[in-house]
Amino acid sequence: MTTLALPSYAQLSEADEAALTELYRRGTPPNTLRAWERDLAYVAAWKMAAFGRPLAWPEEEKVALRFILDHAQDLSERPGPAQDVALELIAIGLRVALTCPAPATLDRRIASWQAFHRMRNLASPFSAPLVQQARQKARRANARPRVPKSPKPVTRDILEALLATCDDSMRGIRDRAMLMLAFGSGGRRRSEVSALNVEDIGRDDFTAKGLLWIRLLETKTTKKDQAPRLPLKGRAARAVLHWLEVAGMTAGPLFRPVSKSDRPLRRRLASDALRTILRYRLHLAGLPVDFATPHGLRAGFLTQAALDGAPLAAAMKLSLHRSAVQAQKYYADVEISENPAACLLGD
Repeated sequence: MTTLALPSYAQLSEADEAALTELYRRGTPPNTLRAWERDLAYVAAWKMAAFGRPLAWPEEEKVALRFILDHAQDLSERPGPAQDVALELIAIGLRVALTCPAPATLDRRIASWQAFHRMRNLASPFSAPLVQQARQKARRANARPRVPKSPKPVTRDILEALLATCDDSMRGIRDRAMLMLAFGSGGRRRSEVSALNVEDIGRDDFTAKGLLWIRLLETKTTKKDQAPRLPLKGRAARAVLHWLEVAGMTAGPLFRPVSKSDRPLRRRLASDALRTILRYRLHLAGLPVDFATPHGLRAGFLTQAALDGAPLAAAMKLSLHRSAVQAQKYYADVEISENPAACLLGD
């Protein structure tokens, strides 16, 4: 795979170049780095297939414009150079189909390409007026209805059904603690849950208040120097503490794989483990495994907060949404379904 690297600058020594590259890596969230590397691999392969040349820095405007045009149309019934390139990318596993990619996918790849230019202190070809206008037209021409990240929110009743499938085995205790923490601390993202360590669980207030403090070293909306501490109360706090006690953990990853002999291992659960666990619990609860994704826990927290009449600002303090507009969508969905005007014809 193509890897991120800064080019040589005459004014920098090799040591300074290496230090600058390492600084970018340490200062960028791991998920962003992985996305950048995937996007860089894609655009590099696309240009080689389309032009027979590797990426240039700075890139030419005509290359940027061709990239937009190639990804702004359905190529299924359009034989030609663009379809040939797409088929080559499909053959090497970098593209899924000939259909037009979602505008969000195109936007993300362009944003990554622009980031690579910024790393090199170069102007991006996507800033050219003609390219910008083409990008706007492509976004508008291929606009699609917003698709939720989870088919359904995991509200309290659904969560209770999932928790009822968790027995007193080590796996059941872990899954109960994981699901309750993800929901009860504000609808945590799966990467945030899997990244937690035992040291991130503050227990000083548990005896007096039944309260744990969850420290998030890094999230999508906060950085390490901001590290929010979020409260976890009641049953959820007791579930996490019970997991800590029966697993006998004093340090290291909080959530770990459980062996076939029902013993917690030392390594951390994979970042996608919450998805697997959720699908397993949905199956045991008699629900379709695709009923919800891990984001359903986040959506479910905000939806339940709206159903219970919690102020939006209070819910956002736990969910750590920076945008009230984004968080309000969950409240709006609840409010419109409960609006009396929806019942003018009766039940």
